[in-house]
Amino acid sequence: MAQPAKLILASGSPRRRELLMRAGVEFEVVESGIPEHRLDHEEAPEYALRMASEKALAVAQRRAGALVLAADTVVEIGGEILEKPADAEDARRMLNRLSGRTHTVVTAFAIARGAEVLERRAVLSRVTFRELSAREIDEYIATGEPFDKAGAYGIQALGGSFIARVEGSRDNVMGLPAREVVEALQRHGIVARDAG
Repeated sequence: MAQPAKLILASGSPRRRELLMRAGVEFEVVESGIPEHRLDHEEAPEYALRMASEKALAVAQRRAGALVLAADTVVEIGGEILEKPADAEDARRMLNRLSGRTHTVVTAFAIARGAEVLERRAVLSRVTFRELSAREIDEYIATGEPFDKAGAYGIQALGGSFIARVEGSRDNVMGLPAREVVEALQRHGIVARDAG
């Protein structure tokens, strides 16, 4: 019987690991070490797709024959891309900007082997925040949760209480559109275990 293909997740994100594990996919983690820099005039989907592709290729070229999955998440509101906050003041600015408004979360994923990106896709979700008070924002920043998250919040943790509505995939907002990723992996020989 043929050996199932080996998958590497090129991400240190605990949320991506959790989503893949929940989907029944076996993998190992190898971080890409690729710095995230947006190019001038790069739109959110293009930026996320480029970063996901660069991360996947960086690891695929180090691990001959392995199939590599990478992803990148960005938050966009009113034409501004919100990445991970630099500090508490930056987090406060982002959360004030998101308060009471709808923003777009773009998570792009790329699958690579060797020097080739085999497949890539950007998935969009729309998230609406309720109005946040200055005290809520300050208390949230004090937890430390915003600092490793695009847009300065996490839907799966305390930041989830800020959300009034999600249009599209909640997993996508967490950092990996699990259904779309599993379907793509299956096209490249990765079979998820039955969740049941």
